Amino acid sequence: MVIWLTGLSGSGKSSLAAALHALLKPARPALVRLDGDEIRAAFGGDLGFAEADRHRQIQRIQRIAKILADQDIDVLVAALYAHPELLLWNRENLPGYFEIYLKADVDFLLRREVKALYSRARRGEISQVVGVDIPWRAPPNPDLVIDAANAPPPEILARRVWAAIPASTAAPNRTTRA
Repeated sequence: MVIWLTGLSGSGKSSLAAALHALLKPARPALVRLDGDEIRAAFGGDLGFAEADRHRQIQRIQRIAKILADQDIDVLVAALYAHPELLLWNRENLPGYFEIYLKADVDFLLRREVKALYSRARRGEISQVVGVDIPWRAPPNPDLVIDAANAPPPEILARRVWAAIPASTAAPNRTTRA
């Protein structure tokens, strides 16, 4: 099973992935969480934030997720960039794939200011910010859409998300549900 969380920076991907990991790990010990920021750091920060670099970053995460899933390891991915070609590749290549879109507009994220990216980008202090000067491409066909502006705390949301994932998606050979 691969649960792929996507949405703009600050929409709650990493928080939800951490809550899902905490919820599921006791019953599913073969569970790994891949966070885009952590993967970027693990590779030595060799990529920038231009769109081509973001594309390559997601391809790295995809390859790691595929290697793990092919070994019957469940994977939670929290990743920003959601180019339709990349998400299509996920559907075609990742077993038990379930895509979650944390939908949030930039104005909401600007008020939330988790990383101060949007205010700095709007002031011209930084560039290459998805949703500001790099276009955001919302997933065309997510399995679940979550309105980030009205989402409950991550621990509660994690239980709701897990309940929404069909048992057939959640690795049929391990049917334990948390």
